Amino acid sequence: MLEKFNAISMDENNRKEFIEKLIKKYKFIKQEVLSKSLCQRDINYIQIGNLDRAPVLFVGATHGMEWITSSLLLYFLRDICNIFENNGRIVGVNLKSFFKKNALIVIPCLNPDGVEIQINGASSAGKYSHDILKLSDNTNFWQANARGVDINHNFDAGWEEVHELEQKAKIFNPAPTRYGGEKPFSEPESLAIKEICNKIKFRHVISFHSQGREIFWDYANFTPKESLPMAQLMSYGSNYSVSRPTGLAIGAGLKDWFIKEFNRPGFTIEVGLGSNPLPISDLPKIFDELFESMALAMII
Repeated sequence: MLEKFNAISMDENNRKEFIEKLIKKYKFIKQEVLSKSLCQRDINYIQIGNLDRAPVLFVGATHGMEWITSSLLLYFLRDICNIFENNGRIVGVNLKSFFKKNALIVIPCLNPDGVEIQINGASSAGKYSHDILKLSDNTNFWQANARGVDINHNFDAGWEEVHELEQKAKIFNPAPTRYGGEKPFSEPESLAIKEICNKIKFRHVISFHSQGREIFWDYANFTPKESLPMAQLMSYGSNYSVSRPTGLAIGAGLKDWFIKEFNRPGFTIEVGLGSNPLPISDLPKIFDELFESMALAMII
């Protein structure tokens, strides 16, 4: 950790302020608006490096309660920028040389509405506020987007199978969590990922979630042969377990769709350990245990 670490939760205002400071300080990174959420919040991405070679994509805060992943990605980006600017190395690699022909793209918060609902309550969802309160009078445990769709159940990879499992679990309609929508890519947040992945040919994608200290790496019969060794390398750097998901997590997620659609490695990293939402006080420990693994994932 290169700079003083005053961990903050990344709601919309804090996220904007943090990113604006990064862009002002480090002229070699850029921010673009990828899409808009249901509540018309920006879904941004930040790029460092050049797209000569297929870049790597990191995605955070797909779930409202898991906003700590947004903080993790932005602090990681901050330290990467610091190393770059000071002509430094990470895991033996000079970043200035690396980023001449490589890039990292970070979507800090894929589900900005869900994060706002969880941190600041239903009123932050505007015209969707009344619907949210009908679904739950306690938004402390909100994971979905503003329409009550779980973004990580909304991708076209075994969506039908997961939808059947949802119904067996008596999840038939919009809910705070685990409802996958009326069809794959019904939501602007998942559609935004589809569009950027079709536009930019990422060499691999990592979706950051919490919690469990696990790395998920495979999907059905589509998994590339290099996926497991890559997961094991990331595990070696962090002591996270290399695992396979079960139950409602067996498909319809970002990593599953990316693996199936592009036949390239996709991963889910479940950061930290405890009960969601993890307290922001856990972030320095999570950052320390994952920094080397995230750097390896960016470079390999």
